[in-house]
Order: sequence, then C-alpha cells, then structure tokens
Amino acid sequence: MINFFSKYKILFYILNFFLVFFYLFPGSILGWLMYKNLKLQPQITPDFIVSSNHLYVFFVFSIIGYFTYIKSSQYIFISLYLIFLSIILETLHYFIPARSFEIPDLFGNLAGTIIALIIIYLFKKNENVKH
Repeated sequence: MINFFSKYKILFYILNFFLVFFYLFPGSILGWLMYKNLKLQPQITPDFIVSSNHLYVFFVFSIIGYFTYIKSSQYIFISLYLIFLSIILETLHYFIPARSFEIPDLFGNLAGTIIALIIIYLFKKNENVKH
C-alpha cells in the first residue's frame, strides 16, 4: 500500500486539486448533490469541539500525503505544506461568498493533519526499530 502511494504521486496531486476545489467553491457541492441545496452541508458525525467533517477529510488527505512522501527527504516539507494548507484554506473562507471562517473548522483541519503526523511518525519510528 505504501509503495502504491509513493509510486503514483499523481494520485496525491489529483486529491489535492479536488480538496482545494471543494474547499474554495462558494457553497457546498456535496450539499447540492445530496440535498439539491448549495447552503446545506452534509454532516458525517456530530461535531464536538472541532468540526468532524474537516477532521476526517484532513486526516485522510494527510495520511495519503505522508504515505506518498514517506521514504523521501521531503517529509518535513510535506508536513509543513499540509499544516499551512489547512490554515490557508480555512482562512480563505473570509473572502468566498456563501462560506464562512469558523474556528472549529480550522481546529478540525489542524487536528486531522496533526493526528496523521503523529501516526506516521510512530509508524516510521517503529519501522526504523525493526531495521
């Protein structure tokens, strides 16, 4: 599985494009597809302190990004990229019509990225111990 992502970096770039497109689209594309209403946002699970939708999306996206660059010297770069991307995309909601900046969304983005970072760090550390 890890080799799959590192061999096919194009998959990460395509997912990156779709994440940015869905995130910056004025309104909810998923709400339009599911409810025929751009103002409704589908909710996967209830929110607690952070937005669960944002946490799930950035966790999965970050895991794929880390597996894509796991054997690369660009590991620190991808970590910084994912953290800054999560901050910048939410901050841009200030300027996009029908979108709004929300602190729980920002924390959901960061939490998903940081949880993935910790898991990959432990994975790499465990892999180094085995060798």
